[in-house]
Amino acid sequence: MNDRLNLLCQRTGGISFISAIILMFYYHLKMQTMFKLFKKKTYEKTILTQFVILVLSVCQASGQSDTFNVTEQKTDTPNRILTLFDTDEPLEISLEFDLKHYMEKTAKTEIFDGLLTMLLSEADSMDRKITMKYRGESRYLNCGNPPLEITFKKPVYLDSDSGRVKKIKLVHQCQKGSLYEEYIKREYLVYKLYNVLTDTSFRVRMLKINYIDTKKARKPFTLYGFFIEPKTLLAGRTNTLVLKTKILTQRDMIPETIDRVAIFNYMIANWDWSVPGQHNVDILKSSKYDVSGLGIPVPFDFDLAGVVGADYAIPPPELELENNRERLFAGICRTREVYQKELLMFLSKKEQFYSVINEYPYLSKASKKDITVLLDQFFGQIEKQRSLNAMIDLFMEKCKKL
Repeated sequence: MNDRLNLLCQRTGGISFISAIILMFYYHLKMQTMFKLFKKKTYEKTILTQFVILVLSVCQASGQSDTFNVTEQKTDTPNRILTLFDTDEPLEISLEFDLKHYMEKTAKTEIFDGLLTMLLSEADSMDRKITMKYRGESRYLNCGNPPLEITFKKPVYLDSDSGRVKKIKLVHQCQKGSLYEEYIKREYLVYKLYNVLTDTSFRVRMLKINYIDTKKARKPFTLYGFFIEPKTLLAGRTNTLVLKTKILTQRDMIPETIDRVAIFNYMIANWDWSVPGQHNVDILKSSKYDVSGLGIPVPFDFDLAGVVGADYAIPPPELELENNRERLFAGICRTREVYQKELLMFLSKKEQFYSVINEYPYLSKASKKDITVLLDQFFGQIEKQRSLNAMIDLFMEKCKKL
């Protein structure tokens, strides 16, 4: 009987053996009294049942146990928050998927299942099941490893609990080899240069990516690349909304923001962008009431820019550019005064631009020199009024008359 009582109390996380003995003795006396009163065997089963129920009730009510451990109740853990974009240190990740099929590029609309592992430290990692699809135009045509858009089957949280992310863009080396490694590191640097101008710009995180073929058809290999900050995360930290419509023009943008994009792309010799169709430009809008309803353009995908210097970055014939380091102004028409004000703003940022380049740890001195030579050509023109006027004349001649 004692063993059974102990077992009952143990299963209910209740009282100890000693306490149960005392209770049993107490209720045994009560039962004897009740048996004497009723003296009918038909009541024995009922009374014994009541005894067991009473003991179980006391066991469950007791919050202490001096011989048995109470099983802890498991609680849901909060969402893990990652801070991907607060450092330039490369993050090592692994991608496991059908690598051979991906590199065959059978159809641009194909979706691949995979597993993404982020190696957050020597003792910490995080796995996520994902799907992937191709993105980008020129790189899909020219690269063995086109960029990807990754969709997390279970969301990740970046920066805060509100930073729920389902999709993220991944850019990686176009091909294997040191030359293409340099291209991707140069493109990463371009994002850092645009960060100098405004917070309404995409942050990036350098990656060291291990590729593992789930079909075992290709040997594992490693390339460099980077994550681009999801636009929902950018919108959250800048109090803006993402606009998905593709019928907007430069006239529908806040003037100083579109002028900034146009002059920046001119500075880095990038002709591959357009507001209509949102080609390499995302559009945001203030989340506050704004009677104008004008958008804020945010550029991305700079692989065809002269500052990157990719060998596949060949301007289309209709642009009449001799090479990808020749500049083309594609901004909207403004007055001379507006152009001068914006160009002088860029000049005021010159030292910050050069500081970002010189402190960038992932390029050789020769590569940094090549980039600064290209920028010197731009800044050299706006440092003196006469050559500044000549640049403004060029802008007024080539600008889009919308």
